[in-house]
Amino acid sequence: MDPPSGTRAAAADPATTLLDGNAVADRIRDGLESSVGTLREVGVTPTLALVSMTESGAARTYVSMKQQACDAVGIETEIHELDPDKPAATLFDRLADLNDDPGVHGVSVQSPLAEHVDPRAAARRIAPRKDVEATHPENLGRLQAGTLRYKPPTPAGIQRLLDAYGIDPAGKRAVVIGRSETVGRPTATLLSGRGPGGDATTTLCHSRTEDLAAVTRSAELLVAAAGQPGLVDGGMLSEGVVVVDVGINRVDAGDAAAGQVVGDVDFESARGKAAAITPVPGGVGPLTVEMLLYNAVDAAGRHSGVGVDLP
Repeated sequence: MDPPSGTRAAAADPATTLLDGNAVADRIRDGLESSVGTLREVGVTPTLALVSMTESGAARTYVSMKQQACDAVGIETEIHELDPDKPAATLFDRLADLNDDPGVHGVSVQSPLAEHVDPRAAARRIAPRKDVEATHPENLGRLQAGTLRYKPPTPAGIQRLLDAYGIDPAGKRAVVIGRSETVGRPTATLLSGRGPGGDATTTLCHSRTEDLAAVTRSAELLVAAAGQPGLVDGGMLSEGVVVVDVGINRVDAGDAAAGQVVGDVDFESARGKAAAITPVPGGVGPLTVEMLLYNAVDAAGRHSGVGVDLP
């Protein structure tokens, strides 16, 4: 895939390539629309259930964004908003119903859930074949074993973004900051796995890593997914590093930049060191949504036994 046009932006150093997730997501979206059309021609309507059980306004916004993205490519959505004051069994029962519904091909549970609901317990209640977020233990195990059913959307989006710009992780020293089961760990696994998009020598860092800066300076490819605004600055980077910032952090009230969304990397100081860097927003985020849709279309094809070309 040729790099999208207009990727050297004024917002970054002239020598720094801005990794534009929106441009890459647009290409994937066009391909998904064609894939959905193929399924619809044979009477299969890809359908994704979007489930939330939270008081978080941001979570509701994400559900709305996913619904709009599905609408754009022709995927049907079912919205299930559950009362966060209800017991966890309310969610588990709804997931059981969705598992049994032949008209639903994929199930996505929005985080965060209500505080009294264990997200791992929720993940275990989703049928693995419908687990398009790839959080069920079976799908996580398949990831580790190299026998993938679905890739987790954010790590998959990172791979697609790097590929779009001709950045091959093979042989590179990669550092991933963050060990979550949805982003950090699977990203490290994919980058170190065999084959296209992998074969990197990968280090996984976390809150107990000693002298984080010494580790990050060794990186030729850095993925920051810790959920801590400004955790990494330019002094922690080597010259020519590729920086993928997964952080989505809203600045607290009282700060000069209150209300803004920032990443885990201090963009202004990092851009002077990086050969390529993602913006926040507009980097990995758009690809996370598109790769969720990719998994939903894949699931519809698998469930119906219809072969479909995916972008």
